[in-house]
Amino acid sequence: MNRPDVFHAHIYFDPAELEQAQALAERVRARFGVRVGRFHLRPVGPHPRGSCQLTVPGEIFGDFTTWAAVNRGALTIFGHAETGNDLIDHTGHVIWFGPSEELNLSQFR
Repeated sequence: MNRPDVFHAHIYFDPAELEQAQALAERVRARFGVRVGRFHLRPVGPHPRGSCQLTVPGEIFGDFTTWAAVNRGALTIFGHAETGNDLIDHTGHVIWFGPSEELNLSQFR
């Protein structure tokens, strides 16, 4: 498999962690120039709790992962490739920073 053009990285947070998540997303945006999506305060799509999607170009994903591994604080980040196969992208093409969480994959089946 060739390197995907785009990866998504989802910052997970609980309501009390919203400000931490916003600060982390801003640090990522400032450092890597990635697009920061909306902050969802409740589960949306397959994500089990509040989240914010970062869109990370494939050519900088390695640098992003190195940085995220040591700068995420107590927040969990779920990363995955964007290949067009949502089920595989959310189950096989994944990386977790922090504890992994169970995704709701029913929409992909």
